[in-house]
Amino acid sequence: MFTIFLLFIMTTRKQTPSEFLKQIIGRPVVVKLNSGVDYRGVLACLDGYMNIVLEQTEEYVSGELKNKYGDAFIRGNNVLYISTQRKKI
Repeated sequence: MFTIFLLFIMTTRKQTPSEFLKQIIGRPVVVKLNSGVDYRGVLACLDGYMNIVLEQTEEYVSGELKNKYGDAFIRGNNVLYISTQRKKI
């Protein structure tokens, strides 16, 4: 089993992780993988296993843009955390 950290950036009230995830569908997010790679894009959907679908996806390695993808599927067991993104894509 793996640990998932959900960062509640720009939220002021307490909420459950499930409530947070429902609220951020359709919003820009950063998904950090266990490998250290970041994926930034619009959260299209996710499931109970934390499998994630992103649209307008950008891949960052060591803070540097490496690739752009239209849609991306990220397997949940690779996810370290999901964070809302401050700027719009």
